[in-house]
Amino acid sequence: MPNSEAIQSQWKVTLVILSLSAILMSLSYTMLIPFLPMYLIEELGVDVSRANFWSGLVFSVSFLISGVMAPIWGAMADKRSRKLMALRAAVLLAISYTLGGVVQNEWQLLAMRCFQGFASGLWPACLAILACSVPRDKVGFSLGIMQGAMTAGGVLGPFCGGALAEMFSMRMTFFIGGGALFVITLLIAFFIREPSRKTQASSSQKREKTNLLKIPVIQRMLLCAGVVQLTILLQQPIMPMYIGELQGSMDRIVFLTGVVFSVVGISGVIASPLWGIIGQKWGYRPTLYTTLIGTSIFGMIQAIPDTLVSFTTWRFIGGLMFAGIFPAINAVLTMSTAPEDRGRIFGLSYAAQQAGSVIGPLMGGAMAMYFPLKSVIFVGGFILLPLALFLWAMRPKTEENSSGHPASLE
Repeated sequence: MPNSEAIQSQWKVTLVILSLSAILMSLSYTMLIPFLPMYLIEELGVDVSRANFWSGLVFSVSFLISGVMAPIWGAMADKRSRKLMALRAAVLLAISYTLGGVVQNEWQLLAMRCFQGFASGLWPACLAILACSVPRDKVGFSLGIMQGAMTAGGVLGPFCGGALAEMFSMRMTFFIGGGALFVITLLIAFFIREPSRKTQASSSQKREKTNLLKIPVIQRMLLCAGVVQLTILLQQPIMPMYIGELQGSMDRIVFLTGVVFSVVGISGVIASPLWGIIGQKWGYRPTLYTTLIGTSIFGMIQAIPDTLVSFTTWRFIGGLMFAGIFPAINAVLTMSTAPEDRGRIFGLSYAAQQAGSVIGPLMGGAMAMYFPLKSVIFVGGFILLPLALFLWAMRPKTEENSSGHPASLE
């Protein structure tokens, strides 16, 4: 049997490898997705008047399919192997990104995004592996590091995507994204050791399978994850147009959009691990309420500036608050479920986020057709305020923190 030092060091190795994978995963995604509206116009020849419609459709279809598939992949991960499910997703996503670089029209891009939705599940699989590998008193810190890694990729991705688009073409970013997913495949295959399932298997035989959707705290966290993701995707499809409106022209719009997205990522890298530590000491639910309210306030403020510099500054400040939302959600889900249910719960969480990702772009695109773009930015922040108040009103009276001591929520 492995000695205690080896066991203690293994979760650290797992955290490092999964964090590197998260960086590459986010980098490959954010190199491409923020620029899909411009990809449709400049590379695929879609008329500007139809760009908002196709942008919303191309965004949403992948999220719709992945939302349906996520609970299925999660259940298979719990039953068979979370590592195997992570490898499956990484390989298929690498193929999908590569196909994105060779499509010739909007219909082919739509088909590629459908396949990408089917291939998804890498992030929840990695979260499930991590949640089952780290000690209880390191859950908040570890999830914060993972979220920080995701946002680090979010810093690099838009900047790299914008720079590559200017130096070469937007098609090149798809091929590099595919290469990044291939590297993730190698990292997971050779360096991740999945925790033993013997204990989980024996415990699962003694109890009936839990219906996670009937647990009130899980219902609230899934609602929260879906609504937060909706607010992100509400703004994303219109962001290049809004940035062009603020600067008064569409000059270098792909590069500038990359910079704006990267600024938010920088604040996330700074704040995510800190929010994870705060959650461990303060309680994950109070951390969630605080970050939701802060993100809402600064999100609404972002709609006020008329200059690109001021808008970007407020997005950076709002990003410091936003960085704590998903680590807190994931920590509450981890503390509320048994280890043998981690694949299912993160699959359900991912499905909830994808539901928000389907509604968000369609809602944002529809609003942009009838209202000023500023209203889309404002609504993206406002929605989180009633959500935070609802969660606070439904809160339990006490909650155990990661050390097992009750943290009063009064």
